[in-house]
Amino acid sequence: MARPVEEKGRSVRLLRIGEQVRHALAELLSRREIRDPVLDAHIISVSEVRVSPDLRHATAFIMPLGGADAEPVLKALREHTRYIRGEVAKRLATKYTPDMQFRLDESFDAGAKIDAILRNPRIARDLEPDVKPRRLSDIRDDELDDDA
Repeated sequence: MARPVEEKGRSVRLLRIGEQVRHALAELLSRREIRDPVLDAHIISVSEVRVSPDLRHATAFIMPLGGADAEPVLKALREHTRYIRGEVAKRLATKYTPDMQFRLDESFDAGAKIDAILRNPRIARDLEPDVKPRRLSDIRDDELDDDA
């Protein structure tokens, strides 16, 4: 019987377990169960957890709200990795609890760049639904010079 595989090549099982780990980690952080002044001072978003095929390793992509003090937050999470793994193990119903690694989620930066591009007035005018596309022959020469 073939395993169901998602588009990115990871099985549905790995995606499901990654989501369970993400929920457990987000719950730990939102309830402030980790006693650390750096973590207590920040709201931390856990955007994704990727689990290795053997379920031994997991990479959690995190970002503090606003992106401020990301390195101290990462350092604090890495210092408490053993405790976090134990707490995640209590919430998971798997044979193995993966070793946790923490990385900054850079997808927020990529999304902000795309958003800035789409808000550019030259791009936004092409995205307006009511604007009728114009043919190049309908544009006056002085309009072309303004766009350049």
